[in-house]
Amino acid sequence: MSTFEWIIALLLGAVALSALARRIKVPYPTFLAIGGALVAFVPSSPSWTLEPDLALALFVAPVLLDAAFDTSLRDLRNNWVPVSTLVVAAVGLTTAGVAFVAHRLMPDMPWAAAVALGAIVAPPDAAAAVAILSQVKLPYRMVKVLEGESLLNDASALLIYRIAVGAVAMEHLKWSQVTPTIALALVGSVLAGFLAARVIPPLMERVTEAPSAIIVQFATTFLIWIAAEHLALSGILTIVVYAITIARTAPARMPARLRVPSYAVWDTAVFVLNVLAFMLIGMQMRPIWSRLDVDVRWEYCVAAAWILLTVILVRLAWVMFYGATLRALIAHGIYCPKDPKAVATPRGGLVISWCGMRGLVTLATAFALPESFPYRDFVVFIAFAVVLGSLLVQGLTLRPLILAFGLRDDDPVGLEVARARAVAYRAALDAIEDDPSEEAEILRLEYRAILMQAENDPDRGIADGRLPADPLRLRAIEAARKSIFDLRATEVIGDDAFHRIEEELDRAELSAGG
Repeated sequence: MSTFEWIIALLLGAVALSALARRIKVPYPTFLAIGGALVAFVPSSPSWTLEPDLALALFVAPVLLDAAFDTSLRDLRNNWVPVSTLVVAAVGLTTAGVAFVAHRLMPDMPWAAAVALGAIVAPPDAAAAVAILSQVKLPYRMVKVLEGESLLNDASALLIYRIAVGAVAMEHLKWSQVTPTIALALVGSVLAGFLAARVIPPLMERVTEAPSAIIVQFATTFLIWIAAEHLALSGILTIVVYAITIARTAPARMPARLRVPSYAVWDTAVFVLNVLAFMLIGMQMRPIWSRLDVDVRWEYCVAAAWILLTVILVRLAWVMFYGATLRALIAHGIYCPKDPKAVATPRGGLVISWCGMRGLVTLATAFALPESFPYRDFVVFIAFAVVLGSLLVQGLTLRPLILAFGLRDDDPVGLEVARARAVAYRAALDAIEDDPSEEAEILRLEYRAILMQAENDPDRGIADGRLPADPLRLRAIEAARKSIFDLRATEVIGDDAFHRIEEELDRAELSAGG
């Protein structure tokens, strides 16, 4: 098949795998990893290549911006201790543990290359954990800790990765040479991200057409990453700071007619990038596998199993040690948290440690290694094996583990939404209180019904977010849709008129909570 036909086949296959994953309630990256492994051994499958330097910008930048845009600064601030320990300690210990095991298994492997491998497999992937967490109701704080970790651990892992790759290139690298560079990169990345968030949005406001605006959003994301890399800054940290900063002002700057299609396109793009990353790295497996002798293949598989075990056990050991230490400090009165529930129980700690599936960032950083990097085939093979193994072992068992532990969420977000909704509709009612028109009177009746429900149950308000008249609106819209389908079928109206009325009904249905 031609390249275009293969792309269509891979995308449709990924959609089918994703649907199957949702049906049996497992993270869709698990099936993407399996699909990528299978593609490597399909006869006549393509062998696409990508410039290593392009991999991180293409795969990581937009995915990271999408995740950072939805991140709550308040939740990061409230959970900074557990998040920072996972970002720094868990990533650092995993990197060191993997480097030690890899060097023992491959004594000729340079230490810098072993550290690079450790940094590649150290950061867990957000997409896999979120796919599971969206199906169950974990305690809200645990979810926020995992989301915060997945946002920032890529920066710490990639920083170690860059130092290790640089050490391989320079052969001799001293900490006295590296430390100032690291400090400058960290501070510079934060400042660059904040400055970009102040300068770029006013310029983007000038683009008012949805397709053009979305293209500018993606182009800006890539340009910020590229500029950060050229300035020897951290592209990941720059993108994270940029996204978190613009997220504070974007809702006021962007009209709904741009926001709705923009969110939909970004969700689709993140999914497509995950598909391409898994398939491209899977295609690298075939030439690597074919170059290995039978004995070496077995050696690589054994090494992959040991490193996967190391990755899982190091995270498990750190999370359990951290939780046990905090509980001991509390028991002896040394540490007194404002919220006792802030410290995870042993069961909660086990779930957090088990949410360590690897994914897109691991694949992209392995792919980004220079072709001349020592033991590159070994590193790429191990990276893919760890991603596949962690998604199978942890991804398939995480949901049953959560259900077995019976962890529950008290839904603090639902309570905040209910209270905010009451305040918002009180403001809306006040804004039209003096309008004598019939339309305003209809709206006042509806808003008063909403406020009455909120006052009767101030902790819940309208639980599902629908207005009192929404069920009637949806029933009316459904009848209207049927009527215009009949009109088009009988050729009373043409397609142009049909689509215009259809668009009006779509907007009405969205506004009615459908």
